Amino acid sequence: MSSTPPDSDPDADTQPSSRNRPHWQQLALQCAAVFAVLSLAWPYFGIRNEALPGPQTALAIGGVALLIATLTRQPWWWRLIHALFAPLVWAIAALSIDPGWFLLAFILTLLVYRGALSGQIPLYLSNADTAAALAELTSDHPGMRFLDLGAGLGSVLRALAKTRPDAQLTGIENAPATWLAGYLRTAGLAHCNWCWGDIWHTSLADYDVVYAFLSPAPMPKLWNKIQREMRPGSLFISNSFAVPGIEASRVIELADARQTRLYCYQC
Repeated sequence: MSSTPPDSDPDADTQPSSRNRPHWQQLALQCAAVFAVLSLAWPYFGIRNEALPGPQTALAIGGVALLIATLTRQPWWWRLIHALFAPLVWAIAALSIDPGWFLLAFILTLLVYRGALSGQIPLYLSNADTAAALAELTSDHPGMRFLDLGAGLGSVLRALAKTRPDAQLTGIENAPATWLAGYLRTAGLAHCNWCWGDIWHTSLADYDVVYAFLSPAPMPKLWNKIQREMRPGSLFISNSFAVPGIEASRVIELADARQTRLYCYQC
């Protein structure tokens, strides 16, 4: 798709909007719950000269956060996070764990799940059934140039390298640990190009097939990018997550354990 619809703004992805600030929204929601509970609890216990009861306060904050998240129609996973956050913080604080362990856990999380922390794109791994389906779906693209956005551990590229030796395969990954694992797994495969990079700064114009297994959150933004950059006749395939409001050209249902669906969009 080389042209942008008349009613779309090419710079919409970079302009400030509520959709582009999901983490700040969730932080504000949690802070509102904390403020609501403490503004009532502090005067009550202060007048009685009593300390705030930790467990009850944490549970109250979790309950209020869940209520606000429900009223604002947050996705179910955010509701669960808001409900459990304050109680878990209190419980962990009560264990008196050395802060160094939390720093280590954060570093390890960042190394593996950088996409989830920065762009709501967790690490999803494509299985062998998906790779086989991709090889069949792209059989009518001889010598294809294939791009895997958020390529994880390189599972798709390794599999396609065996079944599609005619293809030029590229994977983009920006989580350090998974990038390194993918680099080692694809090293020595002559027609595989393993890259460190941001999917939003990667041009899609040179590829015949683009594959992504991301999450619902980035799909509208990604679709705008696809419309601007992909050429007519090219193919975009999304694992499990459809583009909101856009009918797929074809939907492939796999007979694997998680009942994977591949949403195909012909450009």
